[in-house]
Formats: sequence, C-alpha cells, structure tokens
Amino acid sequence: MSTISAIFQAIIQGLTEFLPVSSSGHLSLYQHFTGNSGEGALFFSAVLHLGTLLAVFIAFRPRIIRMVKEFFSMISDIAHKKFSLKKANGDRKMVIMIIVSTMCLLPFAIFKGWFESVAEDSSIFAEGICFLYTAAILYMSTKCMNGRKQAVNITGRDSVIVGLFQGVALLPGVSRSGSTISAGLFCGFTRETAVEYSFILGIPAILAGCLSELLKAIKQHAAIEWGNCLIGFVVAAVVGLAAIRLINWLVKSDRFKIFAYYTLALGGVVLVIAIIEAISGKVISFA
Repeated sequence: MSTISAIFQAIIQGLTEFLPVSSSGHLSLYQHFTGNSGEGALFFSAVLHLGTLLAVFIAFRPRIIRMVKEFFSMISDIAHKKFSLKKANGDRKMVIMIIVSTMCLLPFAIFKGWFESVAEDSSIFAEGICFLYTAAILYMSTKCMNGRKQAVNITGRDSVIVGLFQGVALLPGVSRSGSTISAGLFCGFTRETAVEYSFILGIPAILAGCLSELLKAIKQHAAIEWGNCLIGFVVAAVVGLAAIRLINWLVKSDRFKIFAYYTLALGGVVLVIAIIEAISGKVISFA
C-alpha cells in the first residue's frame, strides 16, 4: 500500500464514519477497485477507526468526562444501595442506556465471521443492497426530526432499538452513524441528542472491534505497514473531527435527506457494477 493510498483511505474513513453513508462500505469499495484487500486491509481499517474514535473524544469531551465521573459515582451508589434510575441525571442516564445499547451487539457477535467475509469477498453485490437499506432508513428518519427527548428522557426501550440498529450496521454498506441517528430520531430524540448518543455509542463498539483485529493480526503474523497506519490514524482523526461538526450542522439544518439520495444512487450504481462483474467474470479495477 502506498502512502498516498493510505492517506486517501484515511480521508474516506474520517468523512464517512460520521457522515451517514457507511465508512465500511466505502472502504470496502475502495479496496475492491484498487486491490487493497485481505487481512492487512482489515487491520488498517481498524486503525482508521481508532483515528475517528479520537475525534469523538475531542468533539464530545465535556460530555464524556462527565459520563466517566458519573459512571464511578454510580458504581459507588450501587455498592452503598443508593442507586435510583428514576433520579438519574442526564449524564448517568446516558451511561446506563449506552451500556444497554452496547449489550445489544452481543447476539450479532455470532455472525462476526460472516460480516467480515462479506467485507472481504470479491463481490460488491451485498454492499449495494446495504447502501439501499441505508438510503431507506435515512429517508424515513427525516420524517421524524421533531422529537423532544433529551438524555434524561431516554428509556430502556429506546436504547434497545438503537442498539439493534447498530448491530445491523456491522454489514458493509450500512452506515453505523446513519443507523443509530435514525433510530434515535425514530424514538423521538431531539436532533442534538440523536447525534451525540450515536457518536458516543460508537466508542465501545469501535474499541472492541479494533482490539479484536489487533489480536488477530498478532496471532496470524499479518504484514502490517506501521508507517502508513500512523499516517492514516492522524489523517482520519483530523478529517473525522471536521466531519462531526459538519453532521451536527446538517442534522440541525434539515439537510439530512441529501444522504438518503446519495446512498440510493450509490447503491444502484454498485449493484449494476456487481452484476456486470458477475456476468463478465472479471473484477473492475482502477489500480
């Protein structure tokens, strides 16, 4: 992998991790058309996710710091039998519901190998279908953008729904941010709460996925280009921070629907290319 390729993939990751268009789907397409696929590519993708994770910590650091403090305070209250969910403030409620949403990923762990095989196989047909699914939920969510629920009002039912939507987003072409923001809007969250909950919810999932890939790379002695990984990490973090600010503005200004049109068009194009490749028996490459 060249340095230019690493930077380009990092830019794609930084933008598409937060814009609701699927970072995994776009990286899968890039790797498909350039031949940068396989175990090394999967590990590199994990490093790029870590870069965007840093962007989340920077962008939402006041809320995250308060949530960390509230988490330890909650543990103390539980130990001293003083815990009360009804009396929980917004930060504590966010901590509890993020945990519930994250637990909803456990059933999807059974299919982890299958999700990875879809991302790494030679066909992009599945990615095309997933882009169309993303377009559908994004379009429907634009009809539900007048919610009033803030962090303190989130219920267990809401957190389960958002968590299940995040589980489906393990498929390449299904946007994690798009899925969870849409789920939050479906549940009546305010636009600001839906965005914040979505991005903070991604922290444990991204950390777990990156740790898994790191352990796999060490075990399989995969060839890792550490220089490109470092460059990709930094670029993904910088671009990701800019993308977070952009998505906040787009959601607040009722421009979310543009991503539904984009993923609809992209999904259609990807399906056509996948069919052409299947018929010709050749993979279209721009390498």
